[in-house]
Amino acid sequence: MLIIVSMLSVKISTKHQIAVPSEARKKLGLKAGDRLDVEVEGDVIQLRRHVPAGDRLHGIGAHLWDGTDPAERIRALRDEWEARDRARMEDIARAIAADRATGSEVP
Repeated sequence: MLIIVSMLSVKISTKHQIAVPSEARKKLGLKAGDRLDVEVEGDVIQLRRHVPAGDRLHGIGAHLWDGTDPAERIRALRDEWEARDRARMEDIARAIAADRATGSEVP
């Protein structure tokens, strides 16, 4: 089976502009004023419909969200870290006091 694909072509104007063929505009739903992203790879230029970064990134990390307010989550983590640090410092102070009580030196 032979499949022939019609290749669309454009001409670069004297101002280095191109017009997107109507067939491509219709397929992608492009209108005047829409933005396109340009990517160059070797001798290939790819044009893609521009999607704002906020739309592209929307939903990333949604699986990590546990339903809590982010500020509350950060406060809880800080409180947990500070409590762990206080407990560690208390353990060190007790060890130093025990060493002093037995007369051994702390390295």
